[in-house]
Amino acid sequence: MSSPAALPGVFDLAVVGAGIIGLSCARAAALKGLRVVVIDRDAQANGASVRNFGLVVVAGQERGMAWNRARRSCAIWQQVAQEAGIRILQRELWMTARRAEALPLFEAFLKTEMGEGCEILSSEAARVRCPELAGDELRAVLASSNSIRVESREAIPRIADWLECHCGVQFLRNATALAVEPPRLETSRGLVQAGAVAVCPGDDLSGLYAPRIAAYQVTRCKLQMLKVASPGFSLPAALMSDLSLLRYAGYSALPEAAPLRARLEAEQREHLKHGVHLIVVQGADGSLIVGDSHHYAATPDPFADARVDELILEEFAAATGRRAPAVLERWTGTYASATERTMIIDAPSPAVRLVMVTSGSGASTGFALGEEVIADLFG
Repeated sequence: MSSPAALPGVFDLAVVGAGIIGLSCARAAALKGLRVVVIDRDAQANGASVRNFGLVVVAGQERGMAWNRARRSCAIWQQVAQEAGIRILQRELWMTARRAEALPLFEAFLKTEMGEGCEILSSEAARVRCPELAGDELRAVLASSNSIRVESREAIPRIADWLECHCGVQFLRNATALAVEPPRLETSRGLVQAGAVAVCPGDDLSGLYAPRIAAYQVTRCKLQMLKVASPGFSLPAALMSDLSLLRYAGYSALPEAAPLRARLEAEQREHLKHGVHLIVVQGADGSLIVGDSHHYAATPDPFADARVDELILEEFAAATGRRAPAVLERWTGTYASATERTMIIDAPSPAVRLVMVTSGSGASTGFALGEEVIADLFG
């Protein structure tokens, strides 16, 4: 005998997973006037969507579809932020360069369509805008005006509240989805009826549709991040550094990246071994979130390596010309990762879509991805 219904009535769409991808699907469906329920195993947001930088990056995303999705998602973020009362804390991204080999890469990038909204600042111009950050080794900055930053811990719950209070989306928390066969969806809290289902499992590789996920050779990426005290001044933008030019495919895939890669492999081999690159963003209270690193495993261990944190803070000091302030918090996060693709939209059946971002770019591309999924399911 089946369990009693967890929620009354029949929904047009059930979304499994309340991270940014699930919320993006719910938003797109609600805007079409569909009746939507979001099912999540946790009581509140607890995964990758709230453990990241809250940075919506356009410049640097992989050329083509990922870059286009990021452009669209950034526009949606600004609209959602206004409607949901989410603060946009920064509206610019600085790629700081200490090595001469980065400058031809900057020039080549600006010549592509991806250079939209970007400009190169000389070290002198950067020092005028922010003298506190201008280390002696700074050569130039690639400034992007088409990236924004929100506080993830604040933004994700606010989006969920906005969807529930203003868009009519219902939420079923503390519920694990056990089986999906539209119009029936079995959960640990009973039966949900929905005509279509978007399964957005984050980095859950062993739950729903595990064999299909395994076929894409998805693993997990573990990262380490830190929150440090306010440096006593305001950043002009979110910050990255030379190492980041190798982490973002929009830069690293260009031929001009090869000389920089060779020099970094010679000078910062340990950083590259641990997947360390620099991202620094500032909170409303002045504190900084600094990261991060990348280690890959089917089940990454939950422990933060002190040496990896040291490498992250070393890069902070080298890029900014000043030591990092006192560390206030340390944490690890995980996200789904695949070497051959940045995202997955799979169709286990005509009424079901399995949706995963496998590149750590969920915040940057998720809203556009949600629109695509709903258009695919409902036309």
